[in-house]
Amino acid sequence: MSSNAPETAAQRLADIHTRMERAAARIPGGPATELVAVSKTFGPGAIAPLIAAGQRHFGENRVQEAQGKWPELKKAHPDLVLHLIGPLQTNKAADAVALFDVIESVDRDRLAKILAAEMEKQNCRLPCFVQVNIGGEEQKAGVAVDEAVDFVARCTDQYGLDIVGLMCIPPLDAPPGPYFVQLAALAKQAGLAQLSMGMSADFETAILMGATQVRVGSALFGTR
Repeated sequence: MSSNAPETAAQRLADIHTRMERAAARIPGGPATELVAVSKTFGPGAIAPLIAAGQRHFGENRVQEAQGKWPELKKAHPDLVLHLIGPLQTNKAADAVALFDVIESVDRDRLAKILAAEMEKQNCRLPCFVQVNIGGEEQKAGVAVDEAVDFVARCTDQYGLDIVGLMCIPPLDAPPGPYFVQLAALAKQAGLAQLSMGMSADFETAILMGATQVRVGSALFGTR
């Protein structure tokens, strides 16, 4: 059986949901958590079985790659919600606003300003997340921890973006829990309700720390 056969896709999706529900049950009254299936590098043939199994939120890292597969999928399934979770170059902002439904990687003033202008031009107002470089890693995108709250305020008040939450990717070589706790505290300080944190290896920990969405790729699609 192919690893992307409908049965396998549905089973993987059900398994992830079961694990999410078990984690959520440990924090009664906690926020509901949305699963974002990270489909980067996978084509429509691998994505279709997950759509058939009921998955509706998907995440992509690159605008150009997403343009090659998502317009037709979204046309066939108008209720799909596409998240941009990778770094966004300002020269791709117009394309990103046209294709995506959620922008999760707002991390600098110039990008915020250009996104706001594009949304006004295209007559839409997409929900956005501010990406925080929670581990202070040079190789990662994201606004610095100590600048995050002020940056959120600028995005909202100065640029008019609809900032709904914070997003982060913790360092690979450290326990993620403390970083998730820190992001939750920053979101509370900034008055934001949503937290995009947790991936295939640590989404259960993220749920325990208050994640409102987790971004899961390899656990759903297999290794890239």
